Amino acid sequence: MKNLKQPYIYLLIIHVVIGLLVFVVPFISKIYTLSIFVFGLLYVIKNKNRNNEVLIMSAYVITAEVLLRMTNGAILNEFGKYAVMIFMFTGIVYSGFSNRAFIYWIFFILLIPSVILSVFSLNIDTDIRKAIVFNISGPVCLGISAIYCYERKITFERLKSVVTALALPLVSIVVYLFLYSPSVKDVVRGTDSNFATSGGFGPNQVSTILGLGIFVFFAQMLLNSKNKFLLMVNGFLVLVFAFRGIVTFSRGGVMTGVLMIILLLIVLYNQGNSKARSKVGFIIILTFVAGIGVWGYSSIQTSGLINKRYANQDALGRDKKSKLSGREVLIASEFQMFLDNPILGVGVGRNKEIREEETGIEAASHNEITRMMAEHGTLGIIDLMILLFTPLLLFVNNRQNIFALSFLAFWLLTINHAAMRLAAPAFIYALALLSVQINIPEKPENSLD
Repeated sequence: MKNLKQPYIYLLIIHVVIGLLVFVVPFISKIYTLSIFVFGLLYVIKNKNRNNEVLIMSAYVITAEVLLRMTNGAILNEFGKYAVMIFMFTGIVYSGFSNRAFIYWIFFILLIPSVILSVFSLNIDTDIRKAIVFNISGPVCLGISAIYCYERKITFERLKSVVTALALPLVSIVVYLFLYSPSVKDVVRGTDSNFATSGGFGPNQVSTILGLGIFVFFAQMLLNSKNKFLLMVNGFLVLVFAFRGIVTFSRGGVMTGVLMIILLLIVLYNQGNSKARSKVGFIIILTFVAGIGVWGYSSIQTSGLINKRYANQDALGRDKKSKLSGREVLIASEFQMFLDNPILGVGVGRNKEIREEETGIEAASHNEITRMMAEHGTLGIIDLMILLFTPLLLFVNNRQNIFALSFLAFWLLTINHAAMRLAAPAFIYALALLSVQINIPEKPENSLD
């Protein structure tokens, strides 16, 4: 993986084969899980993280995570987050971190009071460790990743290699999805999120990672295609991921991917010269036409049901009462918990218990923002402000990280509809904190000064 650009096509083919193998022989998925972690750790240790190898391996893990979980290969349910945390901690040991990352230490400190509160407030019959870990592992993964990435210098070429590492497992996922449900027409019967088109796994999470795939291969097509052949391959993959994302019938991931692309194009347009702007304009028109084509094909394959899904209608064309698939109830209950416990919140993991006691609804939060408010109170709001404004301030001072706004948007939109079930929003958020050097920097990569 020292240079992911040259063997790109071969790596894509290898991951096509991986997708085939885990479908035919599911046990291979467990071997794949162990191989990723062991190879990744050895890769980082052997190179002593001189060139931010932890970013390459963490990027690979977060997109492989969905495939591992949908094929029961993830030995631990939180494998993705644990692997990223271990990689990042190893990177910190070898390469240190910026003294200016103290803001994320404050983020960590503000999480502690509600964790302590939960130890005393959770029900006796609740597995306290699991309840806390389930809700806090995402923020902890984000915090460690943020501390590592904060103002860490990295060349734009290396950042493109990180994007390529994100891309590879995505190919295995889409191959698996086509094998799992080769005919979309045969498995789509209504307008609810579809498990059959999502590989039997949660449509919300599959849509999230496919939406990221739309953006990743669009970025590959736009910025990392050295010739017409690679341009066509990456362009084709954008269309494939758009189609498979749409037919999950889970809207959040697809809309997030589209917004990420829009933000990238806006940044490129604003930072480019007149010639570059004309090219961006042409790309926008081409993307719009391609988008209409993919949507039309998806509509045909779903017998028009996808149109009704995005219009928030059922299969008979009647408007659904809920515009957020029932999430309004969860959001309202968590907001009320915040109003009742505005300082420290109800404690980590406690909001699920309270909701079940008061409403009879047994469901974990889908919205990380209201979960943080309910479980951490005002301290949670402060943490959210830290997470939102820090990367924006960094982008104002260093606009060479052209992906920063797109990465931030992925985190913000994903935690609004899928909380932090996956490691992806935590790691992608951290990438927005990198100090990217498009021109050759005077100081070596991995510098923190």
